[in-house]
Amino acid sequence: MPKKKYLVTLTDEERTQLEHLLRGGKAVTRKVTRARILLKAADGWQDSRIAEALSIGRATVERTRQRFVEENLAALDERPRPGNSPKLDAKAEARLIAEACSAAPDGRKRWTLCLLADRVVQLQLAESYSYEAVRRVLKKTVSSVGASAVVEGTMVHPGGQRRICRWHGRRTGTLRRAVRRETPASQL
Repeated sequence: MPKKKYLVTLTDEERTQLEHLLRGGKAVTRKVTRARILLKAADGWQDSRIAEALSIGRATVERTRQRFVEENLAALDERPRPGNSPKLDAKAEARLIAEACSAAPDGRKRWTLCLLADRVVQLQLAESYSYEAVRRVLKKTVSSVGASAVVEGTMVHPGGQRRICRWHGRRTGTLRRAVRRETPASQL
């Protein structure tokens, strides 16, 4: 059997940190799995045995060994994932949802996804924004059907819904209409 290129040797301090991470119970699962890999590798386990014991792939064990040799305990942390970061933060998404719940622009019966995408750019929330991104944001808000929420004196009524149309006129989903809470003065 060929000799391993990346051998894991842990100092007492590193071993203590890894064992503390396992006992803590607050760490992310991937980080805990990497800690277990390193502890077993330092104890002399073979990659295939570690992979079988932890129900992971052998390549994961090899990559973790390599990262530990190159980066020490930084191998436990997540690397940045590929892809673009979201164009809108939570505050901007809330603004987009508020615009979708507001009255449609003059000359329009309802908001379309393209109109909302243009409105995001007009409000300078993003330099460019697609109607598909608007659809994904609105889809996230519609997923909790039947729930009522009270926001700044308005109530989202489970029964009152507004429709959003795509650029070709077909409906894409619903938004709950914000209805003013009509509470009698005696109940305040």
